[in-house]
Amino acid sequence: MDVMPQQDPESRRPSQPSPEGPRPPHDATPGADPYVMPAEGATAVPPPPPTLRTTLRRAAFGAVAAGVLLAGALVAVPDGKDDRPKEPGPVERAEAAATAGSPASLSDLTALIGDRQKWVEAHPADAPSWATLGSAYVEWGRRSADAAYFGRAEEALKRSLEARPGERGNGEAWVGMAALANARHDFLAAKRWGETVRKQDPKTWSVYPVLIDAYTGLGDVKAATEATEKFGELRKGAPALARTADLYRGQGWREDALATAREAADRATAPAEKAEALHRLGELAWERGEPEEAVAQFDAALRTDAGHHASLAGKARALVALDRTDEAVAAYQSALTKLPRPAYALELGELYASLELDGDARSQYEKLAELLEQAKAAGVDESVVQARYESDHGDPAVAVELLRGQWKKQHRSAAVADALGWALHRAGKSEEGLEYARQAVDTGVRNASYAYHLGVIERELAQYGPARRHLEEALRTNPAFSPLDAPKAREALESLGEPPPGGPGDMQPPPPPPPVPSPEPKREAGPEPKPEPKKEPKRESPKPEAPAPVPSKTAPAPSKAAPSSPAAVEADASKSP
Repeated sequence: MDVMPQQDPESRRPSQPSPEGPRPPHDATPGADPYVMPAEGATAVPPPPPTLRTTLRRAAFGAVAAGVLLAGALVAVPDGKDDRPKEPGPVERAEAAATAGSPASLSDLTALIGDRQKWVEAHPADAPSWATLGSAYVEWGRRSADAAYFGRAEEALKRSLEARPGERGNGEAWVGMAALANARHDFLAAKRWGETVRKQDPKTWSVYPVLIDAYTGLGDVKAATEATEKFGELRKGAPALARTADLYRGQGWREDALATAREAADRATAPAEKAEALHRLGELAWERGEPEEAVAQFDAALRTDAGHHASLAGKARALVALDRTDEAVAAYQSALTKLPRPAYALELGELYASLELDGDARSQYEKLAELLEQAKAAGVDESVVQARYESDHGDPAVAVELLRGQWKKQHRSAAVADALGWALHRAGKSEEGLEYARQAVDTGVRNASYAYHLGVIERELAQYGPARRHLEEALRTNPAFSPLDAPKAREALESLGEPPPGGPGDMQPPPPPPPVPSPEPKREAGPEPKPEPKKEPKRESPKPEAPAPVPSKTAPAPSKAAPSSPAAVEADASKSP
């Protein structure tokens, strides 16, 4: 089995005191005994040599004194160490993070992997150590975007289950298998592994984070909510608060998500945990359309833990919104070097395209294709990212086929629904795509891209009112949500023009009907068929004989207190005594 670079275990031990004892002071005379005090007084005459009896007494007294001093030293500094508590090493820190349900730093995770590798080589039947090693491999592969570690994780977890089956108490290996399935985007398998553990022992808190990820990937909001609540009951503190903030974020409860994420950041203690919490605050700021705040939070995450490479990509995204494109390109390139995720490669390619750097964009899309092939070879399903590329820059029919496969596997999250709806629209099937695009927006998640896609599809289907509303929502949510699509959203909204005056018909009362012609002139006109035009001037007289028109049921009734015209006022005045 390959051994990752790690610290030498001996180098993690505190340094031992020097066996030569205390060193003499810097101002001691060379060659002099450092433990003999200088002679007092003005004389320099040496004393007479002591007798044999005196020498023996002094030797005995010195031995007793030395024993007392040595005993005191041993009590004060046992085993040559001081009384300060021992600082935990990287292995201990990684184990403590796993016990708390928090992320460990990459350096500590490396040390834990090396430690467990050496141990299982000497103890191949140690099932818990194999499970720990397999779970650490999963976390390393996920945090470093090196899918090759997922194969090592699967081998280690299978060795653990061979040494002790899950039915005999090896639930941690089952949890590791669920985490591995989530990392490979096989959410249905993750659900099966996790629910098996929960059925065996519902109080195993470590299974709920993997169940939350599985349910979220499957689009089962109800089950994800229940798992999040149960995790909060079993595991208090920053990890539970972080999961709750993610739940609120996915349902569009922006204020609740922000408040809970801030509390999680306040309670986080370890650097890796703190950096993750700050990164979450940066993502929330970005989604709100506040790129300055997002950059500040991502920078804080990187200062807290320089190994939190996802914050580099988040910072790059926010820098684009601030029109600091040179810095954004540098940040994206650094992120891809340290964390080569396909989604980041696609974002950088689209940034190049928005800057009309077509050659750089093509090179980046080629890099994306390489990363997708590597992921596929390692068993990782990146169909959503590949479909996003095919929809806008490749073959939309390929995107539709990929995403229909996801839907058949019950991967029905908002992200899959949005991508499938957009792919169908790009493939010329806008009516079918409308259903999926609406489903993505109806989840409540505040994602500007989802609203933009739905608005464009509605405009294509001549549903101009809803199209205008969703395009406005996209730009209001995050005016710079994409370097390519945000300008297109503004153009689409401008092409729709302003809404018609008066607003929608169902929101305004209907206009009153025209006045009904008075029947009174007909009785005076005799046989004439249409005497009304000849009688029109009589309506202006101060004493009209014709009754007022009957008000309709939809129009408001005229007030009886106020006169209808100045002529009526004069008529009333003439009648007064």
